[in-house]
Amino acid sequence: MEENDFVKNFAQQFDETDPESINLGTNFKDLEEWSSLVALSLMAMADEEYGVRITADDFKNSSTLADVLAIIKERA
Repeated sequence: MEENDFVKNFAQQFDETDPESINLGTNFKDLEEWSSLVALSLMAMADEEYGVRITADDFKNSSTLADVLAIIKERA
């Protein structure tokens, strides 16, 4: 799994956030646009793109994109 592809897929779930401002070190909870609806979109993206189920608890226990990517890699 390419890290750059993951960051791109993650960034596409945000409508108003500049995709260039998102990287593996980004604390997604600090993004102004972060919401439960975005979390649901990200859950669907993880399932569709990577065949991995991400839960609300996974997001609760994560801070950065790198944390979420680690979960996906672990479950893929």
